This record gives sequence, structure tokens and C-alpha cells, in this order.
Amino acid sequence: MNDMTIATTGFRGPAETEKRDAIVAAAKDHFSLYGYSKTTVSDLAKAIGFSKGYIYKFFESKQAIGEAICSDCLANILSAVNISVSDGTSATDKFRRLFRTITEQSAELFFEDRKLYDIAAVSAGECWPSSQRYLEQVATLLQLIILEGREAGEFERKTPLDETVRSVMHVMQPFMHPLMLEHNLDALPVAANEVASLVLRSLAP
Repeated sequence: MNDMTIATTGFRGPAETEKRDAIVAAAKDHFSLYGYSKTTVSDLAKAIGFSKGYIYKFFESKQAIGEAICSDCLANILSAVNISVSDGTSATDKFRRLFRTITEQSAELFFEDRKLYDIAAVSAGECWPSSQRYLEQVATLLQLIILEGREAGEFERKTPLDETVRSVMHVMQPFMHPLMLEHNLDALPVAANEVASLVLRSLAP
């Protein structure tokens, strides 16, 4: 999977501007200090030296700004996953790398920048487009790995492909969904490795 970008909604004005990027960068710094949920557009405007009306020229809402930040975070996770998976020597190895890297990158975001992690949690909880697109891209990569495994004889072929992908995505949620991962941090990495092994046994022919 080559496309590691996450679609963003809620933009206004020109598609690419230095001022839009400046707003996003300043918002990221502000959210990192005070949190997304506790910050209003008025708070943000005052903190970064722009009027609220000026910010609304580029973003239709606070969520749109959050989307831009969340998209960057999720795209970084996907990029790391893609690099790791590309080094895999088999479908089984690629699946382990997919699961492990998503878990590691998500946990790293939680510990390194909790305030930005909270934006990802809001995105997942409210089903923002950035979060939905992220899940779709992970599912697409997972499907490619399963297909490769089936063609190589590593995985069974009886279960419909779409059912297999959905089921594995459900199993992965406690280790990739921000709201669920928070409750499983103490069990990492052992629990994630054990679940990956269980899934691979279920996929065996």
C-alpha cells in the first residue's frame, strides 16, 4: 500500500497555504499544552495571535483543525507500518510486523504526547473521517497480507476474505483503538504478541 495519507475535511480557502500550516502548527502546540477538548477556537485564536474570524477563513470548525493534526499523527503511524511490513519475509512475518508496529506506534504516541493522543481518542470516539480513513487503510493492508498468505499456502482459503479481514480487525482493536489501548497498556507487548499468535493459528490451513 503506497498511499499513506489520511484525508482531511473541513478546510476552507486555498488547498495549500503557509498560513494554514502556521495555524495547524500553532494549534498543535496549544493542544499539546492544554488539550483538545478544553480548548475553544477563541482560546486558540488568542494564543496564536490570529482573530477567530481569520481562523475560520481556513477551517470551518475546531474539529477541522483537530482533523489536520490527527491526520498527521495517523499518517505517521501508517508510514511506520508500511516500512516495517515491506521488510517482511512472508505473509506471517508481515502480519506480525503490522500488528506489532501499530501497537508500538500507538503506545508511543500515548506516552510521548498524551494531549495529542487525546485528539486521536476523540477522533476515534466520534468517528471523524481521519479515523475512519485510517481504519480503512489498515484493513486494506491487512487484506493484501492475507491474500499473499493464501496464495503462498500459509493461510486457509475457506473463510470469505471480507469476513476474515473484518474479524481480524475486530481482534486488533484493543491494541490500536485509542480509547481501548489505554486500558491495555500494562499488558504490552506480551498481550499483543499472544493475540497475534492466536490469530495466525486461526489463519493456518
